[in-house]
Amino acid sequence: MKRTALIAATIALAVSASCSNDLEVSSPRVADGLLDLCDSVSIGLDYATSERVILPSPEGYSNNVLLTGFKGEYYCMWQHSTRDEDSPDTHVLLSTSTDAHNWSAPEILIRGDGDFFTSPGGWIQRGDSLCAVINRIRSGGRKGGEAWYVTTHGDGVWSTPRRLLMAGGEPLDGIFEQDPLLLSSGRTIGAAHFGETLDVCPLFTDDPSGLAGWRKALLPLGQGKPLEPSRYVSGDGALVMLFRDQDSSFRKLFSVSRDCGESWSAPLMTDIPDSRSKQCAGNLPDGRAFMVWNPSASKSRRHLAIAVSGDGLLFDRAWLIAGPRELPPQRREGRYKTIGYNYPKATVIDGVLWVSLSVNKEDVTLFRIAPEDLLRDYHTE
Repeated sequence: MKRTALIAATIALAVSASCSNDLEVSSPRVADGLLDLCDSVSIGLDYATSERVILPSPEGYSNNVLLTGFKGEYYCMWQHSTRDEDSPDTHVLLSTSTDAHNWSAPEILIRGDGDFFTSPGGWIQRGDSLCAVINRIRSGGRKGGEAWYVTTHGDGVWSTPRRLLMAGGEPLDGIFEQDPLLLSSGRTIGAAHFGETLDVCPLFTDDPSGLAGWRKALLPLGQGKPLEPSRYVSGDGALVMLFRDQDSSFRKLFSVSRDCGESWSAPLMTDIPDSRSKQCAGNLPDGRAFMVWNPSASKSRRHLAIAVSGDGLLFDRAWLIAGPRELPPQRREGRYKTIGYNYPKATVIDGVLWVSLSVNKEDVTLFRIAPEDLLRDYHTE
């Protein structure tokens, strides 16, 4: 049954983690028989109860869709260009809504220039301020970037751009990865990609603003080429980070921290099938872990699924959010315009889970899923 109740604001999900590091780790996994990748229609899953909303956006390329709630409004930003991914004309668009159905005409948050294009880096909300983190990424080969931010107090006015700062006061010269995780201790956990080879590194800060004091965490070399992490808290209080594997294993990588994000285990392979795409993970209001991703043994992104876990290790419930039957034809060609459900990110707003993504890297799309729907069994017989 679809729900249409209005959403008011974001619940700041604060979670706790133990602070004694034990690097003996167990791999997150999906239950045996949970997925059937040979089923090209539904990968063996029933559909989650969801509502789809498509935002107004100019024709062309759209991706990296990030949603949040602040002071009774929804804020959604994404990157847009005329035709191609990461082209010099790529910039970040913003649209707002009071009911998640009627959206304002998109406006540019930070425009790129000839040397840099811009892309969303996440939302940081603290007290009376909402900050949009924007990455300025070097054009002509994606060879590193800079993390900036702009701030609003909910009055429609945005500050001039400023730099995210490291603990020594120097600018954060990296591509900040969506979205930071606020712990109940006040520490914020994040990650960024550094250098011309885009090496990922977990970050943490104890600065209350979340905009300064960032430090690099220890991440030993491990398996694969980890990129674009997301993170959640397991049932025993450990921090778990999931990664895309750019080495095309078509499985997720994972790492664990038991000292509040200061050091992490070496990334290892999971048995979780993945399309080598950006994915997301987090915690529902009741503490259960979730992940939203494209389960596949190839680069196909034609299935969008969500799985949940009580302990953060065994994901034994899963549903299909959208599949090939709901996928519209792509309207225009462009460089790296992958067909399917691209780069899902999820956030909890007023107790409801929202998934934001780009369909065919064209349509800015939201899926609304009530967390209580994820309690029902995934088998219907």
